Amino acid sequence: MSLAVKFRNPVMWMVIGLPLLSIVAGVGLVVVALRSGGDDAVIDTVQRTAQIQTTELGPDERARSMKLSAVLHVDAKGVDLLPVGGGFANGDVPRDVPLSLTLSHPSDASRDVRVELKPSELGWHADLALETGHDWLLQLTPADAQWRLRGRLVAGQGAAHLAPAFTGE
Repeated sequence: MSLAVKFRNPVMWMVIGLPLLSIVAGVGLVVVALRSGGDDAVIDTVQRTAQIQTTELGPDERARSMKLSAVLHVDAKGVDLLPVGGGFANGDVPRDVPLSLTLSHPSDASRDVRVELKPSELGWHADLALETGHDWLLQLTPADAQWRLRGRLVAGQGAAHLAPAFTGE
């Protein structure tokens, strides 16, 4: 039987094609994995020990003990942070210093946004045209990172509640 006759049989194409296709697919998966990077999409400083990730919860505990809470409002004019009681009301958090707001895209770290909120009449404000077609993970900290509030701005909504992540007793 000649070589030309062997390749006319569709089974022979499967015998050769399937292993070649699996090699191409494997190389493609390796390329995709390498391009995605090795970092997690986490905005916290994380320590890794024996496959366990740990993060510092001190800022969350301080925000809880200060009873901090805020509402983030987003519209065409920008982003406004409105303080809600706790340390904002009793002076634990100075109202004349800027705050740092990190908006993390849930799946693409290259689209993360970090903005400085400047003091305004009602709280803090930043001129920012924010895309609201998807969720944002929010993290608010002062310049010294002594406390931290977190929240989630749901797609299509104009406001989000920020609170301490740590609620331990």
